[in-house]
Amino acid sequence: MKVSRVAEMRQLDHTAIEKYAIPGTILMENAGEAAYYAILQEFGMAGKRFVVVCGSGHNGGDGLVVARKLHSGGAGVQIFCLGKPEKFDDTVRFHYEMVKRLGLPFVRLGDDLTPLREALAQADAAIDAIFGTGLSRPVSGRYAEAIRLLNAGGRPVFSLDIPSGIAGDTGQVLGIAVQAAATITFGLPKIGNLLYPGFQHGGKLFVTHISFPPELYEQESLKLAVNEVPPLPPRPRDGHKGTFGKALFIAGGSRYLGAPYFAAMAFLKAGGGLAYLATPAPAAPFIAGKGSEIVMLPQPATDEGTLSLEAYDGLLEAAAGMDFVVLGPGLSLHPESQELARRLTQRLEKPLLVDGDGLTALAGSPDIVAMRSAPTALTPHPGEMARLTGLSIPQIQADRVAALQAATAQWQATIVLKGAHSLVGYPDGRIFFNLSGNPGMGTAGSGDVLTGAIAAMHTAHGFPLPEATRLGVFLHGLAGDLAAETLGEDGMVAGDILAALPAALRRWREDYKALTANAYGKIFTL
Repeated sequence: MKVSRVAEMRQLDHTAIEKYAIPGTILMENAGEAAYYAILQEFGMAGKRFVVVCGSGHNGGDGLVVARKLHSGGAGVQIFCLGKPEKFDDTVRFHYEMVKRLGLPFVRLGDDLTPLREALAQADAAIDAIFGTGLSRPVSGRYAEAIRLLNAGGRPVFSLDIPSGIAGDTGQVLGIAVQAAATITFGLPKIGNLLYPGFQHGGKLFVTHISFPPELYEQESLKLAVNEVPPLPPRPRDGHKGTFGKALFIAGGSRYLGAPYFAAMAFLKAGGGLAYLATPAPAAPFIAGKGSEIVMLPQPATDEGTLSLEAYDGLLEAAAGMDFVVLGPGLSLHPESQELARRLTQRLEKPLLVDGDGLTALAGSPDIVAMRSAPTALTPHPGEMARLTGLSIPQIQADRVAALQAATAQWQATIVLKGAHSLVGYPDGRIFFNLSGNPGMGTAGSGDVLTGAIAAMHTAHGFPLPEATRLGVFLHGLAGDLAAETLGEDGMVAGDILAALPAALRRWREDYKALTANAYGKIFTL
């Protein structure tokens, strides 16, 4: 499923009206009708009392349609308008005239919101049709107070298109935002519907295409999409460990034993054939004692037990016989190890994933990545992304999509911007919103499991690196979800996610259609 920016959705509306002769009044009718059915499905209708709070824009017009449909379904309806009806454009006025002729209670609110407060106290539920995606500045005044009343009412709120107060292109809260029980979004999901904190404010998310033809909402020019998965290729019956790929992990140090272990073992747990770990000699026996399936390649160490520059030639030689290289988990910030990471990034001629301390090594010279001849993937969290780009963490978080697209274009790399609903960016500008995973995965070592999963998607399952990266992100999140089903989110550790990888692969292989449908149960199409 594609995801749209606010401006792209406006263009889709315009194209539907101009090219396909679908009037704006019909699009608005379809939006309101879909919202009505979602409310009917989730909450019921007849005999219940609803308050509809609308503004004077098209989101308000959607609310007027919902009010009319609720009335037709036997519900009691009161409409409160925070805007000025005289500012309704022709599309909204068309629906306003029907509401007037039906005699539905319609109150234009001034600064005194007492009528709204009293109505909410008697209502069973409310409809948020205040702003939609057009909001561009912090909410203030009576609009902010109306949102506070909706949130404080203790009744379910159904938001139309996006919870009022959420920025459509970033998911950020603009001062204050409605906390919805469900959101019905129109045309396509918007960025703000899927990224936190917007996603958390939206409740259950429904999408309706409002009669757009598929060639409109599936067009290639829309670069954003939900991270949906293909079928997992069958595992060859005559396969052996060489068939499923060899990956080299350049990682670890005397103080960092967990990261290399989790990365290499995740590769094996996700279907990889042979995991080779190039780690400082002092650390090798300790990691080998825990991960006996890993082939150890002990390397020269610095005085602090980290990888030494003396390992450079040997690592290049070892990498030549591999299908994939992972660089960075637990590498340390020792200057010699950091310089080694930079030199290897420049010279390695194999598909490469750089994570953890390897990303820190690139922070001063990320353009090294663009000069590589082989495909590259980077997996930064927001702090690492800030160091790589020179932006601050708040700047990254304020517009994650824009920051990611700029970085993928500059470095010609596939990049995972980790976080709740991680983003995966391709060098061609496509961005995928990953919806698997849960907050329990915010634990030490979880990112190292991800690197191994990505490596396995490339070597064992045969996906090109960009696709392998987004599918590894999906698999990692699914393993975390399966672990949470058994253990709960509190106290989950990286080992739990690692242990769940085989079950996640089995679930994907046996039930990928159900996993993909409705985006793993997080988006419901009307």
